[in-house]
Amino acid sequence: MIKRTSIQKLELKTAIQGFPGSFHDMAARKFFPGSLIEILPCFTFKESFDLVKQLKADVAVVAIENSLAGSLLPNYALLRNSELKIFGEIYLRIEQHLMALKGQALEDINEIQSHPMAIIQCEEFLEPLRKKGIKIIDTPDTALSASEISEKQLNGVAALASSLAAEMYDLAIIRHGVETNKRNFTRFLVLTSPENYELIQQHHQAHHANKASVCFSLSHKVGSLSQILSVLAFYNINLTKIQSAPIIGREWEYFFYVDLMFEDKKMYLSSLDAIRPLTDQLQILGEYPSGNNQ
Repeated sequence: MIKRTSIQKLELKTAIQGFPGSFHDMAARKFFPGSLIEILPCFTFKESFDLVKQLKADVAVVAIENSLAGSLLPNYALLRNSELKIFGEIYLRIEQHLMALKGQALEDINEIQSHPMAIIQCEEFLEPLRKKGIKIIDTPDTALSASEISEKQLNGVAALASSLAAEMYDLAIIRHGVETNKRNFTRFLVLTSPENYELIQQHHQAHHANKASVCFSLSHKVGSLSQILSVLAFYNINLTKIQSAPIIGREWEYFFYVDLMFEDKKMYLSSLDAIRPLTDQLQILGEYPSGNNQ
């Protein structure tokens, strides 16, 4: 279970997909600036969910959508089936930096390593280097690439990773901000188990919630979704996102994942009561304060 220090900070075992110094790590530290974070690296998102479900981790920080790549649909299904609760969200600007051992310059580099998504995000910067014969190598994680350069003292090898990775692994940033799109944001959800939900709510003021994530399925009838949307509009509920995902084994039927913003908690609860008879398997995934997406 979650521990408190003598100065009433939380000590949080935090499961992330990735390694220390990754963007998931940055998001966790930004969300819990006054807490002691112990990062539990995971190779898959499912592993991070499982650690929290098994109470081996206190929280998980999980990417759910990116402003360029869109929604991570498998993570919606993991969330719905996990019984974990969302108690927060955070938006992180994704800045990719080229880093190498100290004393190295771009002219010394003959190989660049990173996660495939990071490589895609930096294609405009990388293409001229590729034409010069520099190898671009896919790896499982941005921070892992930086870590191995540091651990193995790899001369001539650079990584695309976060500024936190450069700091943690004592690497020099030889080119800052090489991502093509400077408006690249990822939205992360912060999740915990039902056993820890109340304590983290109290500590992180999640009781000031003005946002909720819910999911439901609908019968395959004309107008069923528009009826739901009309009811929510009547209760002055603002939809900030609606995402559909197919129901496995039921062709042409979908789960809908909806993010709702509200000013009046009572109106929000009344709106759920109103749509519940119109839906199947209505599930509240979490109620939390909205994050700053700028």
